[in-house]
Amino acid sequence: MSKRALTNILVTGGCGFIGSNFINYLFGKSAGAGFGGNEAFTDAGFTGTVVNVDCLTYAGNPGNLAQVQKEFGGTRYFFERTDITDRAQIDRILRQYSIDTVVHFAAESHVDRSILGPEAFVRTNILGTYTLLDAARTFWGISLDTPRDDVLFHHISTDEVYGSLGATGYFTETTPYDPRSPYSASKAASDHLVMAYSHTYGLPVTLSNCTNNYGPTSSPRNFSRL
Repeated sequence: MSKRALTNILVTGGCGFIGSNFINYLFGKSAGAGFGGNEAFTDAGFTGTVVNVDCLTYAGNPGNLAQVQKEFGGTRYFFERTDITDRAQIDRILRQYSIDTVVHFAAESHVDRSILGPEAFVRTNILGTYTLLDAARTFWGISLDTPRDDVLFHHISTDEVYGSLGATGYFTETTPYDPRSPYSASKAASDHLVMAYSHTYGLPVTLSNCTNNYGPTSSPRNFSRL
């Protein structure tokens, strides 16, 4: 895949911890500036538009992006309170903002919550990912006969799809999938959907399997589990 400029980026779950840090990074906060303060932004090379799609569950906090909203709201930053399973709204957003890049953070991601209520995880993590994939493929006009390399779908997954750490204490990209909870099983399913859309339709995708992340704007509920 050739390197290209990012122009109109759809970020799902952008009000969450990792998503909001990503958006803050795109807009280039001043070196050393703390998150959540009133420091001025500097443009760090990204000159495009970010559309943040978030339905604001317990983990979503628009305040994480208060400075972005203040500096760029209505010009280069737009917030859409939308469920990623709502195909009509996702179709509209892709068209309205001429999206060329999807960065998919949105997910139900709490293991204990998945044990108590797995349905929400199946709906958001599997159906939501499918909705985004199929909407992007359709909007971008991608099929076996019409490939493209100027668009991208990036999917953020988790290392928990690989199961529990073994004797070596680490995973690699070739570690077999072995999810152990409804949460990790739903993320594994979403990973397979992403790769299936790549192999079947030629959708340009990348996928990252993150380990635990924590820092400014972390949800206290998730941070307490580390």
